[in-house]
Amino acid sequence: MADSTAPHLVGVSWVDGNLMAPDEGALRANDHAIIVGDGVFETTKVINGVPFALSRHLRRLSRSARGLGLDEPGEGRIRSAVDVVLAAEPTAELLRITWSSGAGPLGSGRGDGPGTLIVSTSGGNVWPNAERVHLVHWMRNEHGALTGLKTTSYAENVVALATAKQAGCTEALFRNTAGMLCEGTGTNVFLVIDDQLVTPPLSSGCLAGITRELVLELADRDLFGSAVAGVEVRDIDPGELLTAREAFLTSATRNVSAISDVTGELETTFGPVSDNPVPGPVTSRVATAFDELEAQDIDP
Repeated sequence: MADSTAPHLVGVSWVDGNLMAPDEGALRANDHAIIVGDGVFETTKVINGVPFALSRHLRRLSRSARGLGLDEPGEGRIRSAVDVVLAAEPTAELLRITWSSGAGPLGSGRGDGPGTLIVSTSGGNVWPNAERVHLVHWMRNEHGALTGLKTTSYAENVVALATAKQAGCTEALFRNTAGMLCEGTGTNVFLVIDDQLVTPPLSSGCLAGITRELVLELADRDLFGSAVAGVEVRDIDPGELLTAREAFLTSATRNVSAISDVTGELETTFGPVSDNPVPGPVTSRVATAFDELEAQDIDP
């Protein structure tokens, strides 16, 4: 099974009004995003030169900024920067918007200057048809100060994903401190139990993923047909992975991605062992419905 590749080393960046190549120096050494990870960000796919679901991503960026106690960068400013970078890199496949608190001391205290806005493009990722995921022993703190915020403090995710890759997997899954299934390093997770979609609630500590949100809305509009009996948002015991018929991940760069195996703290296999295909019929129907939405509405 092929692993995902890192984004291609192409693209441009807009940093506080200056357009530059990826390898050009731009940030101050005392920017607080570098010093302590004091910033927020969003990443989305770019389709034919247009970022998908940009309005939803900008709303979540604003929520994350408020939650972190940062001033908001301003939607108009971000959209103008997005236009500039996509005009400079029309073949871009990914767009990332980063907003930091700006220059600060070499510690946790913030400075009082303006924030730093960065908008960057790159090539896309390549994901396998079905992914092996690794349930790590570390836990998300659903009661933490950063819970539900998409911040640049990603070192925990880096360690978990590196562990997953060492196990031959493309994603790591976390439980929370209550022992319930939570999320991946950059994904939300869905199980298919008795033809019903089940996914953890936001109270589990998982991020309110944009793709997760859209999948739930598609379900509310009954666009999965007879393949899905219903949707339940509830706490999920990791052991339910052993009895689930199918499982899949959602993210802005994956859309809907089938899970073939779970390793680590819990091991199970979907597919050939149970004479079911991967992706299974429910996962395939959800993926098709999402692709249709993406083709019909670039900013749902």
